[in-house]
Amino acid sequence: MAKRKPQRKTRPPAGSQRPVKPPAEARTAKDTGHWLWGRHAVLAALGNRKRRLRRLLLSEEAERRDGEEIARLLAGRERAPQPESARREEIEDVLVSPSAVHQGYALETQPLSQPGIEEVADAGAGRRLLVCLDQASDPANIGAVLRSAAAFGAAAVVTTRRHAPGETGAMAKSASGAMECMPYIQVPNLAQALESLKRQNYWCIGLASEAVQSLAEASLPERIALVMGAEGQGLRRLTRERCDLLLSLPTPGPLKELNLSVATAVALYELLARQH
Repeated sequence: MAKRKPQRKTRPPAGSQRPVKPPAEARTAKDTGHWLWGRHAVLAALGNRKRRLRRLLLSEEAERRDGEEIARLLAGRERAPQPESARREEIEDVLVSPSAVHQGYALETQPLSQPGIEEVADAGAGRRLLVCLDQASDPANIGAVLRSAAAFGAAAVVTTRRHAPGETGAMAKSASGAMECMPYIQVPNLAQALESLKRQNYWCIGLASEAVQSLAEASLPERIALVMGAEGQGLRRLTRERCDLLLSLPTPGPLKELNLSVATAVALYELLARQH
């Protein structure tokens, strides 16, 4: 059988612009990068020296607005990408979600390397607060939880490895920069993780609408794992059984339940108020 001649690769004409979307053959199985978008998420990522950056696309308006700040953030970084000018349509073309509100900013990067739960939990004496999510699945909701956790002084957000997303662009956009400073730790088994936290003197406090005692009424220790259920299903049975206490957030108005991110923010504010 005659051997097939290898096809000769053609080069682009001299002076032609690099395409915004790399050809499919340039991607490999080891390519685990993803895109972040939105002004706050991208600027925060550029300022995080632990981020491995790949490509940075900016609209003309974004370059005018933050060109100097971006140059400052990239100064001195190894392998810092050169900002590429792109039309808004070209930015939308590379994003997984074409309808994403990117504001003219898109950054291709690798997910952050996260610490282990033991490393975050065992941080000496004093107040310590972890937020544990029981199979929360909406990236935007999780991003809002990350933002509240960062604002109210939590040490980390912990979730499950299965039935919960890893770091995504939608999550980073909703977190509005908090993804860069708030550990997002995924564990194989949440029930086992809660047992491990108990051995490190954490109280596991689950929020459940049917609980008789409210969060405001409870007397709580300094080390708390605040356990939040997923939208709709709430806390799973095994997760409930691992909680030391189930507490509620009373809602006297016509709506009796808050969504995950809002309930987490209210609970964190209540717990923060006890420290002052």
